[in-house]
Amino acid sequence: MSTTPTPIREQVRLWGPDQVPQISAEEAVAYCRALADGHYENFSVVSSLVPVALRDDFAAVYGFCRWADDLGDEIGDPQESLRLLAWWRDELHACFDGSPRHPVMVALAQTIQRHDLPRQPFDDLIDAFVQDQTVTRFTTWQEVLAYCQLSANPVGRLVLMLLGEERSTKMFEPSDAICTALQLTNHWQDVQRDILERDRVYIPTELITIERFEERLRASAEQGWAVDAAFLEESRQLIQTCVLRTEDLYQRGAVLLDRLKPESRPIVRLFMDGGFRVLRLIALWNYETVIHRPRLSKPTKLALVARAWVGARLARRSSRSSANGQAT
Repeated sequence: MSTTPTPIREQVRLWGPDQVPQISAEEAVAYCRALADGHYENFSVVSSLVPVALRDDFAAVYGFCRWADDLGDEIGDPQESLRLLAWWRDELHACFDGSPRHPVMVALAQTIQRHDLPRQPFDDLIDAFVQDQTVTRFTTWQEVLAYCQLSANPVGRLVLMLLGEERSTKMFEPSDAICTALQLTNHWQDVQRDILERDRVYIPTELITIERFEERLRASAEQGWAVDAAFLEESRQLIQTCVLRTEDLYQRGAVLLDRLKPESRPIVRLFMDGGFRVLRLIALWNYETVIHRPRLSKPTKLALVARAWVGARLARRSSRSSANGQAT
């Protein structure tokens, strides 16, 4: 199967609000697996680290997030995005009411039933993409964190639920810190792209002391080098401030790793280590993300995956040894 993702407008034409698709549960799961395999991510969502029994569930949740994200970011018309996101919410509610229609929802319905997933995290994610259509600037750091609470933290909670981890504040709070840190890392990595492609600035204005910041930011982003030496240095200091605040969130979330079951730890650690490595890469590039977007190299990603894979193998071996010991 081709791994080239189909543009969201074509997907909407095939599976959107004007269609009433007839699809089996098996076909729906295959559709979600193709979505997960066909989109670029820093790390594969459905990797060999995920237990085989959970891969279809991870793909179904990813399919929901992928569609919601694309409806919010790739349509190119905020009013049309709002209309389609309202339809997507209706599809979600139909799924929870026992009458899923869209292929993603047909697959997701099985996952929801198997893992007793609540509706709120999915609704929160849609709320974030709805907010994206009208809010493109943030005044305070707390406003940015509140956005992450909708756009990122629900994903971490859903992952913990899929992995069968304890549903408690002890688990959710550090998970939220990690997911917020991952979202913020993406924002600081994408400063140039966000202003040019989506007219969004996630750096809160309370941190900005640079004169004519947006004007100089846009000009620098467009030409690929800073408009003047003063702006380059000032913007570096601004991004560094954001990075340091984000590092603190990773550190606060790190306690989650010791609380996870051995087989869950490598999955969570891969994404956490990957995000933190991107943050370090921003620092290595001297915080110049107003003019370029640093990305992890293929060898670095392979090294992180290899480390997580070894951890997963050791965890599975330990679990088998423990089970054999109990049996004897």
